[in-house]
Amino acid sequence: MNIELNLEQLTEEVKKLAVLNGAMVRDERSKFERGKVEKKAAHDYVSYVDKESEKRLVGKLHELLPSAGFICEEGSAGLNDEEFYWVVDPLDGTTNFIHNLTPYCISIALRSKKELLIGVVYECTRNELFWAYKGSKAYLNGEEIRCTNIDKVDDALVELGFPYNAEAFRDFETKLVNRLYGNACGLRLIGACATELCYIAAGRAEARVEGLLGPWDVAAGALILMQAGGRITDFSGGDNFYSGKEVLATNGLIHDEMLRIVNDIRK
Repeated sequence: MNIELNLEQLTEEVKKLAVLNGAMVRDERSKFERGKVEKKAAHDYVSYVDKESEKRLVGKLHELLPSAGFICEEGSAGLNDEEFYWVVDPLDGTTNFIHNLTPYCISIALRSKKELLIGVVYECTRNELFWAYKGSKAYLNGEEIRCTNIDKVDDALVELGFPYNAEAFRDFETKLVNRLYGNACGLRLIGACATELCYIAAGRAEARVEGLLGPWDVAAGALILMQAGGRITDFSGGDNFYSGKEVLATNGLIHDEMLRIVNDIRK
């Protein structure tokens, strides 16, 4: 079954949902109780806010496109070989949220089996709505955004992510920090991948490196980044970044240099 989608119109509806859920998340943060936090794995947490946000998003997104499947971080819906599916992170940056730090966001993407079609990221604390759809430009609160023209890592601000599986990634992360510290404009550990991809799209940073993410962390921000002129790959330069297991995102101009750095330290 082939379904024709009006991506511009559908994006407008998704934007409304993201902002509405963001208001709920902000309201819950004002009365949040740390005692209700659950541990999914070592240092990997989930709250009732994540679960409620996902429940609301899945219900409304199903109304928008009943035939679509879902890939969601908290697992409230499944995928059954649908033509399209939503990739949803109901609260990216949960650790930041729990500790009342910024940023944290809602990330919603729509993709087909072949490609990303819509990306919407709403950063709750700054009321920043990023979006793009296939064939569009990338936007922040209605204004077009573009990646920077920085063409050397030496001048680049690099965002890092430290995976929860510390033992598996400790050697890689230690070597990466040692290689970049003093050889880049600066390093940042921000803690919300979807938002950070949008920050590269908006010219606030030039690169982000992390492994062992989920597809919900990456999908929406990846499309926004690419539509803003950036590039995102796995650590080998391929398109296996969709899984989130290896993600290298840049403004495009320093991508090859960053790939060389990453692969040098993996040897």
